[in-house]
Amino acid sequence: MSKEDKSTAWTHESNERFTEYYAHASQSPITLQRIRSIRDSTLRVANAHGLTKPVFDVADIGCGAGTQSLLWAELGHKVHGLDVNQPLLDVARQRAGESRCSVDFQLGSATQLPWADQSMDVCLLIELLEHVSEWQTCLHESARVLRRGGILVLTTSNKLCPFQQEFNLPLYSWYPNFLKRYFERLAVTTRPQLANYAKYPAVNWFSFYGLRATLSPYGFMPLDRFDVVDLSNKGRVSQWMIRAIRSFSVLRWLAHVATEGTLLIGVKKSVIRGEKRAAIQIA
Repeated sequence: MSKEDKSTAWTHESNERFTEYYAHASQSPITLQRIRSIRDSTLRVANAHGLTKPVFDVADIGCGAGTQSLLWAELGHKVHGLDVNQPLLDVARQRAGESRCSVDFQLGSATQLPWADQSMDVCLLIELLEHVSEWQTCLHESARVLRRGGILVLTTSNKLCPFQQEFNLPLYSWYPNFLKRYFERLAVTTRPQLANYAKYPAVNWFSFYGLRATLSPYGFMPLDRFDVVDLSNKGRVSQWMIRAIRSFSVLRWLAHVATEGTLLIGVKKSVIRGEKRAAIQIA
């Protein structure tokens, strides 16, 4: 979970309580199950769209303590992890050594990726964008390093749903912006416990629909969590519900309102080059 501020002078330190909290939370059974589910959904999407290489080049941007990096590495993929938080990277490297998995962990910024254009098959942005002030630049960089046919995977906040885990406040995602700004200031000054002592707490709130519009100029075909559900292991009622959500836009919107967090898996159908890339405005 990379944390960045609006300037380029971000710091690599971390509150000790946050490091302990995050290192523990990243290894919980619920977290591991969720990350495996995202990985497996990504592999199904890749296979369905012709990305069938035996070994993927995977960029885990905002890799934190390395949970998702290691889950991809255990399948034999070539994983590159990046985070701005040095203590969490230390945890990630220790865990990689203990599991005997090879992952290239680097300290750096999600808004200035160290990899070449079109060098990655999969870009993971897991619980990242909400913490990055320059989130559009982060998406731009991710699109840059992805090959044509590559997969962008992101999970982030959901402003449609009243439930969230970023701030220890009820219904926080529905707060008006001025009130969110107030609690953000408290979280980095006098009341860090509001955001679990995160150095860079969540400052952005998204919906699938807004992210879909943002990614459209980059040539992505975005899929939401309902598009990528594996129906083969669902019961009849669940299958009927998912098919109904997929078929009716109103039901899909209501399902997003009822779902904590946003999941988007985008297939890069074209390459942004030269003038076309420069024409995309980064706010």
